[in-house]
Amino acid sequence: MSLTENKRYIFLTIIALLSAWLAKNSETLLVSTTNNPAHSPDYFSNGYHKWQMNEQGTLKSKLNANKIIHYSDDQTTRSTKPVMVFYNAKNPPWVIYSETGVLSADGKELLLGGQVTIERSKTNKRGSLTIHTSMLKVQPDKNYAETKEWTEFINPPNKTTGTGMKMTYIEPIHIEFLANVKGNYEHK
Repeated sequence: MSLTENKRYIFLTIIALLSAWLAKNSETLLVSTTNNPAHSPDYFSNGYHKWQMNEQGTLKSKLNANKIIHYSDDQTTRSTKPVMVFYNAKNPPWVIYSETGVLSADGKELLLGGQVTIERSKTNKRGSLTIHTSMLKVQPDKNYAETKEWTEFINPPNKTTGTGMKMTYIEPIHIEFLANVKGNYEHK
């Protein structure tokens, strides 16, 4: 064999090795580019509205938000400026406003962040109620909410403040302050 013939075999061997290397690395590159980066959104909605009905077909709850984003890695849904409305047959609805919200993957826990306001209009038997707090954890299926943060409860002209609160917002309504409770009450 001459040197010229050997050069051809060496050249073909180099091309074969280079092709094998490229095939192996291009497969790795394709896999890495098709995976979503950690905590990336898989869908979003601007001007989001959701209604939920009860077993009788009447409105049970409503959620409005400026924006929602669902994340594929942990299946959470984050919202901006969410407004939750919980309806019941006998009394005006409870309305909860907050700056942010994070709904768990199973939908059983909603963590509301920033300033949170809970309101219920006046009823025949009771006056209007307003609650101010932050970092409120809501369990919609249980009609329950709680926080460890400072809370202000206003039932005009009365006002109660405390640290931490547990609340059941269906009849019978139950609101419990956990610590440092202070109040101003009007006497009749």
